[in-house]
Amino acid sequence: MTTVLHEKYMHRCLELARMAEGMTYPNPMVGAVIVHRNKIIGEGYHRKAGEAHAEVIAVESVAKRDVPKLKDSVIYVSLEPCAHYGKTPPCAVRIINEKIPKVVVGCTDTFSEVSGKGIEMLRAAGVDVTVGVLERECRELNSRFFTYHEKHRPYIILKWAETADGFIDIERALDAERHPTWITDDEARRLVHQWRSHEQAILAGSETVRMDNPSLTVRSWSGAHPLRLTIDREGMLPANLSLFDGEAPTLVFTHKPASTRKNVEYILLQKEQHPFNNILETLFHRKVQSLIVEGGAKLLSLFIEMNLWDEARVFVGESRFVNGVKAPALSQQPIAVERIGNSRLYVYKPPPDFPSKGKKQESGSKNNANQQ
Repeated sequence: MTTVLHEKYMHRCLELARMAEGMTYPNPMVGAVIVHRNKIIGEGYHRKAGEAHAEVIAVESVAKRDVPKLKDSVIYVSLEPCAHYGKTPPCAVRIINEKIPKVVVGCTDTFSEVSGKGIEMLRAAGVDVTVGVLERECRELNSRFFTYHEKHRPYIILKWAETADGFIDIERALDAERHPTWITDDEARRLVHQWRSHEQAILAGSETVRMDNPSLTVRSWSGAHPLRLTIDREGMLPANLSLFDGEAPTLVFTHKPASTRKNVEYILLQKEQHPFNNILETLFHRKVQSLIVEGGAKLLSLFIEMNLWDEARVFVGESRFVNGVKAPALSQQPIAVERIGNSRLYVYKPPPDFPSKGKKQESGSKNNANQQ
């Protein structure tokens, strides 16, 4: 098949995989398509951890009258088929048993229990395997999964709103009434709550928690609340803040642990480590794959300075403060701009550290590595 056809069917794999966005944790999103003589005869996507994988669902979607066609078909899958026994049997074994002769893979799975083993198993059985079709897009689909397993930390999203003249907040006294200074409108706030429902944890600094009294929960959208985090080194945050309402699990990183409250856990900061390292290590060990940082300018700027971010989502409103707290600064150009209500949303990413663009596709079986 031509590269154009390979990419056509891989795009369909990605469309299918996205149908389970936010539902597959801790597993990645995966889509699979079975093609017989340029016609799709089976499709599937992984819906939930513990349930069948995309390849198996695609195989089982093939009608009984089409089963013989599997021996003359190509199966496309956005992520390398697994080779280990977990809650489900290995997909590579199912492909081999069904005698599907060709497999086209979007990207390899760097999870240690897979990491090339599925491709190796298929090729050892004589299956023609092509790897690297829409590789960048397939990795981006599961950027949280890959970041967690490769960098041993969650995927970090920085989020803030700033005025047209570049301020994130007005100057406020410490004893001022606790409420946020709104820059965006309800449409943008609904979108933020949708984002929260898709991510696993959310962090705000103690100053933001004290001054804005945020709930950091999902209210204007449906979905689970993220794990709430804050840094309160000296244990100075008042007990009546919304963060301590018990509505969602909450971690407080501090040098002065307090008595346990409902749904609130205190994590002792290690003095020899930067608090961010403590936080990210804790989240990694708790298998948290994504983190939204909704802190103030100081907290956000520190994440930027330490190069601890994978994406930034910045709302720029129409209002002007003239003076106040300056918004964090990014040196990158935005990769996307979108109008959201009364503001514009700018999306940024750091320079890529994965050189997949222009990478030659790898094809063949173990017995004939150059077979096309």
